[in-house]
Amino acid sequence: MPKPLRQDVAGIPLNRRTTIRTMTSALNMSKTSLHMRVKEGSLKPHSNAIKPMLTEENRKVRLQFCISMIDSNPSHNIPCFIDMFDRVHIDEKWFYLSRTSQKYYLLPEEEESYRTCKSKKFITKVMFLCVVARPRFDLERNEMFDGKIGMFPFVYKEATKRKSKNQEVGTLETKPIESVNKKVTRKWLIDYVLPAI
Repeated sequence: MPKPLRQDVAGIPLNRRTTIRTMTSALNMSKTSLHMRVKEGSLKPHSNAIKPMLTEENRKVRLQFCISMIDSNPSHNIPCFIDMFDRVHIDEKWFYLSRTSQKYYLLPEEEESYRTCKSKKFITKVMFLCVVARPRFDLERNEMFDGKIGMFPFVYKEATKRKSKNQEVGTLETKPIESVNKKVTRKWLIDYVLPAI
């Protein structure tokens, strides 16, 4: 990059370097010229994720956790971390049942599908409980267990009360649990996660 251009870019505040358009405006340069600078490597695109601000107390807690993971077995000459074979990691994830706009590839004679929901702003979500553990290998490094225990949706079955053209009375429908609280999570851990482990 030419030295004057390098100095010009360095002088632009970061909040005016978020798009090509704002940068070309700040540099008084065409979009094509700026794209060429990016293509040749004089400028590089960068995604910047915001990080949590750690207080002194947060740092102490993290350090204590790291220290607690050190194996205290006196037979080890060099301190090492515990193998974590007795740990299971659990996380939750929300998924929307549908998107507001969905792309499909149809045949010329096919009709467009008609999708509806009560409100575009409040599309139904389903929570999944994901459970994983550390993978296991034998002495020849062959995988014995991949670490995937299961994905458990927070849903329930309910019988339909009326007959329609699509279903009979009493047909079981799967519905999402909209309020996942401590009681529901505990039930899922006991009924689904523990038997899977």
